[in-house]
Amino acid sequence: MKPAPISEDDLHAWADGRLEAARRAEVEAWLAEHPQEAAALAAWRQQNARLHAAFDPVLAEAVPARLRAAATPGRWRPLRAAAALGWLALGAVLGATWNAPGWNAPGGARHADSHAQPADALIELPRRAAVAHAVYTPEQRHPVEVGADNEQHLVAWLSKRLGTPLRVPDLGPLGYHLMGGRLLAAEAGPGAQFMYDNATGQRLTLYVSAAGSGNGAAASFRFAEEEGISVFYWAENGFAYALSARQPRAALLPVADAVYRQLAP
Repeated sequence: MKPAPISEDDLHAWADGRLEAARRAEVEAWLAEHPQEAAALAAWRQQNARLHAAFDPVLAEAVPARLRAAATPGRWRPLRAAAALGWLALGAVLGATWNAPGWNAPGGARHADSHAQPADALIELPRRAAVAHAVYTPEQRHPVEVGADNEQHLVAWLSKRLGTPLRVPDLGPLGYHLMGGRLLAAEAGPGAQFMYDNATGQRLTLYVSAAGSGNGAAASFRFAEEEGISVFYWAENGFAYALSARQPRAALLPVADAVYRQLAP
């Protein structure tokens, strides 16, 4: 049975993490063939992360005593008008934001406000790495820009673009071999993705980017899961690293540990 066409609702649901596994796989396969839309959705997810980072702490705050008192039955009726005005004001703000240039995803997400306060690069790193993994690993014909047969050129090219000598971990003892890599757009400038696979066709990716302002020092080994993709990530000497795969945490840990040790100064 032919899959239903990918709709804007599907893209919204994918970005929000609300798709079932089967439909998510169809959307990710479609994104692999539409890099422009994939980049737009990656930017949209980044905006979502910024909004959560900015406003989740406010939502978690305790309700002030004056508001709890105002909610008593005797004072409820006078508050209705104020509440209605408050919701109208909030709706106006959200409507202006949603309809502003750069906030109409997926296409408009490419033009997000460049003056927005940058979020912590390490907070966003797992999601960015997982999105790049989900977009490119399903690709069969062009999973990488430069193949492993040109590894020397690949490393020299990406090192020049990122402004630092890059090293490609040797994962052969763990059954994974380099397929190649590609240049990506990252939060703080150019980023790189190295892709590996094993004898069964299972793929994993190593994402590298500048750590961003305030993340120059080493950061501890961390784990996150994004849409079924396991991500181990850390920072060292001003650069951030993330290893991603559709594997359980326990299965990916030995590989992540090997990468971490090989890249350690």
